[in-house]
Amino acid sequence: MARKPNYNFERAQREKAKAEKKAARLQAKVDKAEARKAAENGDDAGAAAESETQDDT
Repeated sequence: MARKPNYNFERAQREKAKAEKKAARLQAKVDKAEARKAAENGDDAGAAAESETQDDT
């Protein structure tokens, strides 16, 4: 016997997955823009953050 479809739940799951994917793309875009700006300024934010944490230990 086939299962009864739950259209509202399935739609909610699709929309949730779509929103998560969109948020991940946006975050990647923001990270890439920040890295580009840091490179343009000659700063390496990642290396600076690492050196600060290493100095504390």
